[in-house]
Amino acid sequence: MRKQVTILALFLALIVFIIGCAQDDTTSKDSQASEDVVVKIGVQGSGGLFGKAQEEKLFEKAFAKYGATVEWVEFQSGPPMTEAIASNKLDFAGLGNMPIIAAQAAGIPFTVISQVLEGKKNVGVVVNSASGITSLHDLVGKKVAVGKGTNAYDFLLRGLFKEGIDPEKLEIINLNPDEAQAAFDAKSVDAWAVWEPYLTINTLSGKGTIIADGEKLNLLSPSYQIVRTSFAEKHPDLVVAFLQTYDELLQWELEHEEEAVNRYAKERNLPVALMEETRKRARGISIPVSEEVIAEHQRTADFQFKIGTIRKEINVSDVFDNQYIEKALKL
Repeated sequence: MRKQVTILALFLALIVFIIGCAQDDTTSKDSQASEDVVVKIGVQGSGGLFGKAQEEKLFEKAFAKYGATVEWVEFQSGPPMTEAIASNKLDFAGLGNMPIIAAQAAGIPFTVISQVLEGKKNVGVVVNSASGITSLHDLVGKKVAVGKGTNAYDFLLRGLFKEGIDPEKLEIINLNPDEAQAAFDAKSVDAWAVWEPYLTINTLSGKGTIIADGEKLNLLSPSYQIVRTSFAEKHPDLVVAFLQTYDELLQWELEHEEEAVNRYAKERNLPVALMEETRKRARGISIPVSEEVIAEHQRTADFQFKIGTIRKEINVSDVFDNQYIEKALKL
């Protein structure tokens, strides 16, 4: 009997030891969850706020605390960014409302973690100053450049419908910003629906005139910061660190406005006055997404479904999550 008790005691001790080892191993894995992680950050074009971050390795320093490194990936517009997220080739992206709506409708797993542009004046339609075009109605029968699937494409369509104009009566040409700028300069298109800084670049230079923007038409085109959902679930601390670093960059802009404007103007080989105007029209923010903005985003999604741009109805609130920005800003 004593021998059986001893064997049982040894068996129980062995079980406790194995469980303890498993817990230690799990704890070890959790503590190293971010180690060897390469955080892929998407940017649209070079320079700007992220250009400063890259130069000073601000995100690299923030993520190094967690054993993670950074890879920068450049894009010309939003839709390719969501495609990269879908294939696990991108973790963070800042983009407008339409690419986000299309991505959700396509079942791409992402989460909106903050709002980065208000959306009143950052998107619009610019025309050649000598064209005589003064309103959206004047675009009937004209060639209009726009990147299909972008927030500018959404703005153009919503603006036309709001003004009672059939988009089929326009010749809408799908061009990325570089192609559209060349076409606009050559006057091979009559108008261009696009975002900042292209609006200001073409107006202050005297080439173009803005005939519609969100403020004039009372249409919001906000931009957001998004993250690949599985990345956020595995590395919530890195998401918070990303947002904290982005907020630090915005604070630098506010405290060093003249330096920031001069820097950005030099990067784009533009006059300082032009860059100052660009910042007035599209000043960066980093805030939780309000219920009002989500409601407007839902109306945009409903409109896109109605006209057939997306093939299914979506509940946009499913992809918004303010917990990370609230932690980052300590709200």
